[in-house]
Amino acid sequence: METKFKILNAVKVVGITVLAIGISIFLYGFFVSDYSAITGIGIGTVMGAIFIFLMGVFFVATEEMLEKTDKGMRSIH
Repeated sequence: METKFKILNAVKVVGITVLAIGISIFLYGFFVSDYSAITGIGIGTVMGAIFIFLMGVFFVATEEMLEKTDKGMRSIH
């Protein structure tokens, strides 16, 4: 159970860090820079942060569901 909290905390920290970087790149590209490619990089970074967070949560949920299943039990139909 403790490993799930460690994984969730790691995913949370990485996700928040990448999200903050992506938002700052997006705001810099939208308001300061003349290059529109920087805005796209910021949007992609934000989407990457969301993807990292969702995959981490999905990994923890899948691991928990695999632990809760009764392995080796067969139902007779």
